[in-house]
Amino acid sequence: MRLLHLLRPALSIIPEVQEPRFPQPLKVKVLITGITLFIYLICCQIPLYGVYRTSGSDPFYWMRVILASNKGTLMELGISPIVTSGMILQFLSGVGFIEVNHSVREDKVLFNAAQKLLSFIMAIAEGMAYIWSGAYGDINQIGAGNAILILLQLTFAGVIVTMLDEMLQKGYGLGSGISLFIATNVSENILWKSFSPITLSTEAGTQFEGAIINFFHLLFTKQNTLQALYYAFFRESAPNLNNLLATLFVISLVIYLQGFRVEVPLASQKIRGLVSSHGIKLFYTSNIPMIIQSTLVQNVYFLSQLLYRRFKTNFFVKLLGTWQEAEFGGQSVPIGGLAYYMSPLRDVKDIINDPIHAVVYVLFVVFMCGFFAKFWIQISGESAKDVARKFKDEQIKIKGLREESMVKYLSGYIPVAAFCGGVCIGLLTIVADILGAIGSGTGILLAVTIIYGYFETFHKEKSDNQSIF
Repeated sequence: MRLLHLLRPALSIIPEVQEPRFPQPLKVKVLITGITLFIYLICCQIPLYGVYRTSGSDPFYWMRVILASNKGTLMELGISPIVTSGMILQFLSGVGFIEVNHSVREDKVLFNAAQKLLSFIMAIAEGMAYIWSGAYGDINQIGAGNAILILLQLTFAGVIVTMLDEMLQKGYGLGSGISLFIATNVSENILWKSFSPITLSTEAGTQFEGAIINFFHLLFTKQNTLQALYYAFFRESAPNLNNLLATLFVISLVIYLQGFRVEVPLASQKIRGLVSSHGIKLFYTSNIPMIIQSTLVQNVYFLSQLLYRRFKTNFFVKLLGTWQEAEFGGQSVPIGGLAYYMSPLRDVKDIINDPIHAVVYVLFVVFMCGFFAKFWIQISGESAKDVARKFKDEQIKIKGLREESMVKYLSGYIPVAAFCGGVCIGLLTIVADILGAIGSGTGILLAVTIIYGYFETFHKEKSDNQSIF
């Protein structure tokens, strides 16, 4: 008996979204996607009940935008449980610990059930760790009853996120819940830091948090125009116009690189003369390597901060990471250990001040993104062998090649595109961070690739002669 078969008795109690009986019209998909987004945004505003405090160090501060989470609300954990569970199961499947054949319906159902069950367990585990770390106050202060209530709320939110993601992926909406929530959170962050009306007290006087609003405010209130432009472009206390321009530059560059692809000419074996093409994009694995890498870093950060709070003097804990709590913004900054060398470069000064950190971080990001990209195509059914098998099943062959030569031909493109695309994603992330793009390089890369993917999906749906109205 295989490991997945142990889940058979539990299938009846694991919640599942049934697949639609017929393809959903585009207008229905758009509507359901909008409702899903509305539910997520509502959950981001509902505060957790029973919390004693939400101030102080925030273990998820650096990753909240990417994890689509919001501190002190039902979306405290964001998509972390479902992404972590997916990463673990895909890894176990890839190394052969779990045998799964995605072409077999039962295996596919059992694997999806295992991922959901593990995501629920991860939500419980992360919720318990969060409560134990004192993020909501000391256990003695909030009491056992409130602690259990907080855990139930976090678990319930984890279940909601998982089911919403499954509903979209099964064809009721567009894309996936994970992608939708990440893109929304990153876009919201960029727009807020561009147009935020909140005022700040600085050495140069009262300024607005939003870079664009602050630019016009300084032009109309400062008598010295050059001084106004200097503060608008180079202030350090809040986002400035240089940060916004860097963000626009990175977005444009990613969109440009999305167009790099190799078209493989195809010919139908069933209908003579029918030809088409199969595009192999530079970003063959899209944003998957960045999501996996970010989730890995987030879990290291969380574990490191959790242990450092309790065992600051332990050698192995300090080896994992030492942290310094800032007096503002709820930040905890890594200043040593593994967590420090995994932390992003914020600007050119970081490279000059600590070149070893810069070199280690660049190598880490580039290697991990390239590795995860190549690893992902092997376990996700997108390798050269898998694509060739799909062509064979659909009675399609590459024009000018025999059937047995297709794997060799595709192997010259797919692994190269996956690895190079992963490396490019990593390098673009680093460049965005150094230039000071709003949010983070990782967040911007994820948002742009996700929104571009939505654009392609939407265009494909419309090309099938479907109307939104």
